[in-house]
Amino acid sequence: MRVIREVDLIPPQYFKKLVNTENIWEVRVGVGNNIFRFLGFLDGKRFVVLTNGFQKKTQKTPKSEIKLAKERKKEYLDRRLQNG
Repeated sequence: MRVIREVDLIPPQYFKKLVNTENIWEVRVGVGNNIFRFLGFLDGKRFVVLTNGFQKKTQKTPKSEIKLAKERKKEYLDRRLQNG
């Protein structure tokens, strides 16, 4: 997570846009032998909103996790609009 926060140009092995999504991004974090994924989106140029996380055990990101990220993104953006 420190790399995401401190580096201007983040290597794609840590942070990449998921294909065929509405600007949903994936953050990859390794802890020991475990690999975790956090999904989220950009709010502006330098602010990343993480919506959900999970332990990834297969090559493909589960559709249910992408769907959850999209729903939470919509909720976040709707709240921002309501609060001006």
